[in-house]
Amino acid sequence: MTTITDALVTEHRVFLTVFDQVERALPKLDTLAEAKLLGTLVEDLLHGHADAETNLAYAALDHVLEEKGQLDRMNQDHDEIDARLKQVQTARDLAEGRRLLKAALKASREHFRHEEETVFPLIERVLRRETLLSLGEAWRQDHPRTGTPGPRHLPAGRRSAKSPPAKAVSKPR
Repeated sequence: MTTITDALVTEHRVFLTVFDQVERALPKLDTLAEAKLLGTLVEDLLHGHADAETNLAYAALDHVLEEKGQLDRMNQDHDEIDARLKQVQTARDLAEGRRLLKAALKASREHFRHEEETVFPLIERVLRRETLLSLGEAWRQDHPRTGTPGPRHLPAGRRSAKSPPAKAVSKPR
């Protein structure tokens, strides 16, 4: 079985590979429509991932944290990245589309790094191993074929029905 943090880090690795491919393609694009298409692709991939983080990992962590600053920052990051990707769709020319998409990819990379260095270790410290595995299983069930949910797979801002109740989440103090 896989823990939720291992599953999310694995998704990060896949997304980073996609980002590298998108960045390699950017200079070769001929039209703004191509940049917008790549922006939509990245947006849809990240939306499902952000929902899984929010509804599984962050929801569980939210129950045990007294200081919510880390979670607030993560949610702000998700909103900022989403807004940057939506801006790609409003670009007026190819150069602007490339620039906006590149900025969104950079922000996503920084967000992933922060999660992996700060938030995920915190999750692993405060949640029981059984809870991490249970959340990993819930993630796996939400990703049966491809490992990633489809676009807008989970309703934004709502916990997954598979998230454990608050008292089952935290380690004894």
